[in-house]
Amino acid sequence: MLDNKTVREFISELSSNSPAPGGGSVAAIASSLSAALVGMVCNLTIGKKAYEALGEVEKEEVNNSLKVCNSLKDEFLDLMNEDTEVFLELMKAFKMPKESDEEKSARSAKIQEGYKKSLEVPLKTAKRTFDVYDYILVVAKHGNKNAISDAGVAALMAQSGLEAAILNVRINLGSIKDESYIATVKEEIEHLVKDGIQKRDEILAIVNEKI
Repeated sequence: MLDNKTVREFISELSSNSPAPGGGSVAAIASSLSAALVGMVCNLTIGKKAYEALGEVEKEEVNNSLKVCNSLKDEFLDLMNEDTEVFLELMKAFKMPKESDEEKSARSAKIQEGYKKSLEVPLKTAKRTFDVYDYILVVAKHGNKNAISDAGVAALMAQSGLEAAILNVRINLGSIKDESYIATVKEEIEHLVKDGIQKRDEILAIVNEKI
């Protein structure tokens, strides 16, 4: 599994002539790094003097951010592995026999199924990455000021992961024939990018004001 490799091993495999891991895996890693940074800022905040000065609601927000992002960072690594798995499954579909009309039909259906699966993993990555913004905002507002730059980096990594994942959605979308499905996904990803940029900029404004 990709998440069991060292950083150096992963980078080496990424740079090889193998098409997987690729951009989808990189997107998931960026999102995992974002969530992990939120966890770090939370851990550097909880128990400190500034944390004790927070109200109960704000304390609970910080505590919840730590809990959720500890889970999300692992979920993104699972999505990284899944991204490679569904790509390899799609490649198998292209190797199916295509001599008879029946074989051609079965192969075509399997390929379409493979493209949708290959699309849905980065789409899930993008959606879950968008969720991370809520927790980055918490640590930008209430986190340890000595780690405020890390909240900013978390926002930058989140948007990178989100938009990278969506590029992988779009490239698979171009091979799907279901027009209704295409329209639904296009509308969804447009909102994710646009709203993500707004959230990133909101967080960076808070971060830069505190630096």
